[in-house]
Amino acid sequence: MEKLTNACADPCECSPDPAVLADFKRAIHALGGKWKLEILFALMNGAVRFGVLRRSIGGITQHMLTMQLRELEQDGLVSRTAFAEKPLRVEYELTDAAYGLLPAFKEILIWSRLYGDSRLATSQQA
Repeated sequence: MEKLTNACADPCECSPDPAVLADFKRAIHALGGKWKLEILFALMNGAVRFGVLRRSIGGITQHMLTMQLRELEQDGLVSRTAFAEKPLRVEYELTDAAYGLLPAFKEILIWSRLYGDSRLATSQQA
């Protein structure tokens, strides 16, 4: 198996530097969680109201959706807009930072299609 450092355009970015690892962990943490990817995918087509978002993600509770949206907002991936209307209308949408993840998501999807099935087949043979 080829070492990761051979695949890097900038070897400094792939070094075992603790600061690089910390940056990577921060990025993974921003996306980690049972529901965050589902939320991000649900928002890919534009702004969505809370209730519509909740209905589009089967099995998520109101509390969990609120919690995950707050974390995504703190991490700069989702923006929340409250409209001064009665009843209050709140919409959530992806930020430019979230749209900046699209190339990484595409690469992960390619990786999953290339290697995900072989890993599954190997585990089923064991």
